[in-house]
Amino acid sequence: MEFGTIEREIRIEASPEVVFEVISSPEHLQEWWADEAELDSAPGGRGTLRWARGTDQEMVVPITVVEVEPPRLFSFRWVAPEGEAPVPGNSLLVTFEVVPSGAATVLRMTETGFREKGWEIAVLEEQYRDHGEGWDHYIPRLGEYVLRLVAPR
Repeated sequence: MEFGTIEREIRIEASPEVVFEVISSPEHLQEWWADEAELDSAPGGRGTLRWARGTDQEMVVPITVVEVEPPRLFSFRWVAPEGEAPVPGNSLLVTFEVVPSGAATVLRMTETGFREKGWEIAVLEEQYRDHGEGWDHYIPRLGEYVLRLVAPR
């Protein structure tokens, strides 16, 4: 099995502008992904994602925004060693590509950098599996959240 890239795609019945806002702003991120999100969404911006709901252990993950091209592209780096700036080779890169598709939007997510982290094979396999399962959970939640946002009231 190859542990290099995780890819997920979802079609969402909403405009690219709405989808972009949901993947790039902290107030929306904490509705479908992290329990709490703080983020400067500009290139080079930094922030944190926190997960703790339903557990006795909080997980806090720093992120750094890499690219922002509204409404078509948003990417960030995360999972860098503590105290180190995230760069290629020491972190994972998540890229959201927003593609218009008629009246809807196709959102493509890729996460790369697993092999480059230099993890032992057991750690690499575990991280790859955990992240894949995480995206399998969160990408559908993102789609459901967007639909609730754009639903007529």
